[in-house]
Amino acid sequence: MWLTRAASNLARARQGRHCAEVLYEDLCFDAQQAAEKSLKALLVFFGLTPPRTHSIGYLLKILRDAAKLRGRLQIPAEVRQAAVLSDYAVTTRYPGDWEPVDEDEYREAVDLAEEVYRWVLSTIQRHD
Repeated sequence: MWLTRAASNLARARQGRHCAEVLYEDLCFDAQQAAEKSLKALLVFFGLTPPRTHSIGYLLKILRDAAKLRGRLQIPAEVRQAAVLSDYAVTTRYPGDWEPVDEDEYREAVDLAEEVYRWVLSTIQRHD
C-alpha cells in the first residue's frame, strides 16, 4: 500500500506545472511524499513499523541502523541525498520565510524522489 501511494505522489510530481496556479512548492511536496512513502514501504517490507515522521533522513537512519539489516542493505549516496526533500514536507507548504522554488529546484526534487522510489523497488525485488 505504501508503494501505491508513493507511485501516486510521484506521478503527480512528474506532471509539472500544467497551469500557472500550480506552485513548484506543491510539486516538491509530492516528490517528498513519494520518497517518504517509498522508504516506509521498505521499512514494512523488512518487518519494521514506520514512524510518523516526514524526515527522509530519519527514515534512512532507521534503515541503516536496523540490526537485522546490517550488511544486507547498502544505501547509495544518491538516495541519502534525498534527505534534503524533508524541507518540502512542512516548510514550503506554509507561506513564510523561504525562497520560492524554481523549476531547476523542482526538477532536482523529482529526480531525487525517483531515485529513492527506484532503489526501494529494486531492493525489495532483490530481497524478496
